[in-house]
Amino acid sequence: MGGITIEDDVLIGPRVNLTTENHPLDPADRRALICKPIVIKRNAWIGAAATILPGVTIGENAVVAAGAVVSKDVPANTIVGGVPAKIIKSID
Repeated sequence: MGGITIEDDVLIGPRVNLTTENHPLDPADRRALICKPIVIKRNAWIGAAATILPGVTIGENAVVAAGAVVSKDVPANTIVGGVPAKIIKSID
């Protein structure tokens, strides 16, 4: 519903979740949907069982570690990992 854009030369491991939908926190509105796109830029690599949440852009040449939960944009040329995902290092 939010849309997913995957550019050229992207690697996506097994059991990766790309979810473009979420729900509001307010109990009165929880049945509503919030839809935001996911963009995966050229030459990015998403490791096995990672989860990419709505509204996230994975930058060019970025690497998402296996099992990471990505809730914020990932800058180009970086490695992120963890729950929630954080920058581990830059790629030269």
